[in-house]
Amino acid sequence: MQANRLLRIERVISNNVLMVLDSDSGKEYVLLGKGIGFSSKGSGTIEAKDPRIEKRFRLDDRDQMSEYHTLLEGIDPEVIRISERIIDSITGQFSEPLNNKVYFALPSHIQFAVYRLKNGMDIVNPFLQETLLWFPKEYEIARSAAAMISEAFDIEIPEDEIGFLTFHVHSAVTSVPVGELVKFSNLVNEAVAVVESELGVPVPRDSMDYVRLITHLRHAIERIAHGKVVRNPFMNEFKTQYPEEYRLAAELGSLIGQRLETDVPEDEIGYMVMHLYRLFQTYPGERSTQQGRK
Repeated sequence: MQANRLLRIERVISNNVLMVLDSDSGKEYVLLGKGIGFSSKGSGTIEAKDPRIEKRFRLDDRDQMSEYHTLLEGIDPEVIRISERIIDSITGQFSEPLNNKVYFALPSHIQFAVYRLKNGMDIVNPFLQETLLWFPKEYEIARSAAAMISEAFDIEIPEDEIGFLTFHVHSAVTSVPVGELVKFSNLVNEAVAVVESELGVPVPRDSMDYVRLITHLRHAIERIAHGKVVRNPFMNEFKTQYPEEYRLAAELGSLIGQRLETDVPEDEIGYMVMHLYRLFQTYPGERSTQQGRK
């Protein structure tokens, strides 16, 4: 897209977001910038080199762009306004550039959440405690966002929904898709259930043992999913010295590999052995009792 072209404004999405058409190329763009939509009109134009434009992006997939058009048509303007305030809050507290898709994903999520709450539908978040532990800064931003939504729509926002908003804040800053965050969180919970079954008791959620366990599992899952290998020089020793811990670690590796549809490096199994050894030392009585029942 040449810098000196005039772009035809197809839609004023909000004060800070425009959808435009480059008539020469026939390509559609979304322009992001503070105030670019304030005095714009649907039939007007904007220069491609307008200094107010902070970001621009184009979707090559015509079906996906059509889906976004449909989405925007159904979004309550008040949801767009609240979403922009939340995005401004995120921008003000992180130095990283935001993922452009937050301008679509966040309004869509808020609209659906408001609909559910207004119609008495429960919002249940099985990852709430873990989310607060992993993303404390994002959680506080989400809490403020919930207050904005509550005031605008005269509804009470439950803490479970704050947890889901936290995922959107984190996704905006890191570009990690919300769906991936949910998938990884669910897998951590599955893995914890396997460990607790072996121990014979639940690991207290307010304990450092639990924090260490879920933090290691999450980082391990992220590394495995993205193909990052961290070498473990003690792998062979772990196999022979800690056979029970290794057996359980291998079981966890198999679970993670199945869910992510990938191979789990032996090095990751070794690091799991280290964390399991610490847990086994903390809960020896409960585990021995549980093994006696098998």
